[in-house]
Amino acid sequence: MRKRRSTLRPRVEDPKYKDTLVSQFVNSLMLDGKKSVAQRIMYDAFDIIQEKSGQSPLEVFKKAMNNASPLIEVRSRRVGGATYQVPTEVRPERKTALAIRWLITYSRARGEKSMATRLANEFMAASNSEGSTVKKRDDVHRMAEANKAFAHFRF
Repeated sequence: MRKRRSTLRPRVEDPKYKDTLVSQFVNSLMLDGKKSVAQRIMYDAFDIIQEKSGQSPLEVFKKAMNNASPLIEVRSRRVGGATYQVPTEVRPERKTALAIRWLITYSRARGEKSMATRLANEFMAASNSEGSTVKKRDDVHRMAEANKAFAHFRF
């Protein structure tokens, strides 16, 4: 290894729910450095979840994150002039990063009026193992399953 590994900074908790995962999600949701806007969207989405489902919004969010996280994915590996899609396990940090990215991407693609509503509906759909985000996770799993024959090229 040529360069030293970068040190991970401690994650800060978000002010309202005292949860590091929520603050990580807010930071990914944020556009142009407008953190207060991203927090407002997130907390409004949580209020909508509380209103619609009557469940704890934090539990719905955690369940949605869990259902959206992939376990295995394919990575390109070049062996003797041919490129193979090799299925590999996903590291925990990457699991959450992918889940966050997919939830935000598919929330933005929804048709509802406000971002808070879109996010709330995507969270509720993902927590019930349905919706675009879970479909994406299933597609990634299916791709890895289809390329199981190349698992011996794992690095």
